[in-house]
Amino acid sequence: ECRVYIRGKGSVKDSVKEEKLKDKPGFEHLNEPLHVLVEAELPKDVINSRLDYVVAILENLLKPVDESLDNYKKQQFRELALLNGTLREESPRMSPTMSPSMSPFNGTGMKRANYFSQKPLI
Repeated sequence: ECRVYIRGKGSVKDSVKEEKLKDKPGFEHLNEPLHVLVEAELPKDVINSRLDYVVAILENLLKPVDESLDNYKKQQFRELALLNGTLREESPRMSPTMSPSMSPFNGTGMKRANYFSQKPLI
């Protein structure tokens, strides 16, 4: 089992709180550049391979990703919207060759539901 800590300047969300803490015992790391600390209490014969594995995972997570390709982030936003009750399922995409009049949402048979629940969903 490994523990991962985000430490250094910028690791505390509230910068005012960080400024107050940085000179207190246990918070000396706030005077250092932002970094990740990985700790593990494992037998000597496995610790290096486990730490190398964790470092590889972290390096992969820290690589910048084009937002349009970031499926992990998309899934997190979807789950957050679901929790907040603001999730809207994506509509079918129109092909560039399809005219707006051919859209499935412009047909006369397509109507929106006018139902709003007064009861809490949870």
